[in-house]
Amino acid sequence: MIRKKFDWRERDRRKLKKCGVREKQVKLPDGHIINYGELGEEGPVLLLIHGQMVSWEEYAGVMPELGRNWHIYAVDVYGHGESSHEEKLYYLDVNGDDLIWFINHVIGRETVVCGHSNGALTAAYLAAYGGSLVKGVILEDPPVFSTQGENWENSFAYLDTYCPLHEYISTEQKECWPAYYLRHCYWGQLFMKQSIPRIADYAQRYSEKHPGEEVRIFFLPKSAVCVFHYVNQYDMLYGEHFYNLTWNHGITHEQMLSDIEIPCIYLHAKENIAETGVYLCAASKEQAERAAALIGENCRLVDMADSSHVIHQVHKKQYLEAVNSFLK
Repeated sequence: MIRKKFDWRERDRRKLKKCGVREKQVKLPDGHIINYGELGEEGPVLLLIHGQMVSWEEYAGVMPELGRNWHIYAVDVYGHGESSHEEKLYYLDVNGDDLIWFINHVIGRETVVCGHSNGALTAAYLAAYGGSLVKGVILEDPPVFSTQGENWENSFAYLDTYCPLHEYISTEQKECWPAYYLRHCYWGQLFMKQSIPRIADYAQRYSEKHPGEEVRIFFLPKSAVCVFHYVNQYDMLYGEHFYNLTWNHGITHEQMLSDIEIPCIYLHAKENIAETGVYLCAASKEQAERAAALIGENCRLVDMADSSHVIHQVHKKQYLEAVNSFLK
């Protein structure tokens, strides 16, 4: 029997192609490439900016519904997917300025911007400095303040992802990233300390048996293995800029948020703080409220107290309602 190769990215591509999404690329004047998916030809424009370690196809779960009302552009940020992979591009303002160019020269029409996680911080940059074509912004659970150093080393993102990633690329890589990550991830040490080494061994054997493929660990929940879905198209040096806090490139979140003058919806996921004091969330309630206050009266903060970080997946209905509210 011929074994059928499984790939989450290809699964999402097929789903998106079925609803009419076209994948395209544009070359900027400096030669860099922005890869993107486009759905629709009419209607108001929505620009989607994904979070870390995924790609534009990660929006496959909501693009078909959004496409009923919006002309959608979903981009790969630099270091992800098929957009350019060069370390000098892995900064908030560098990628942000090129996405402003994308709005002005590829879209060419009034645009609502929606970003998730660190993609929401990029969306905030576009909202603040994108010019007259950017008319509204949805910030989906951005890691405000923490990713510029506030309680950073006591956050789940730092302990679970960026610290292991830094150690992995700084040493001789004797095993695949999924195996190394599982062996050192924060949640594994917290909840599965006895069994996680055996699961990491399984991941390494799978990688050796199926080189170049996504590592599939069918006996773990989706929330635990989704970090592997698109990692083969991810440049780990992008994550290094979060480990050493250089991604902001001198831009403070306080100033950037204060400079937003267009309508904004901030979707904040559940505040979750461990007994040890580790922040298991992108932003605390206090941080989210502080961010909304900096944006001011143009911002509507929606506290989704029962949602995990990827709101557009776990609370799809509320996410769609928030985005579609800009249609009015």
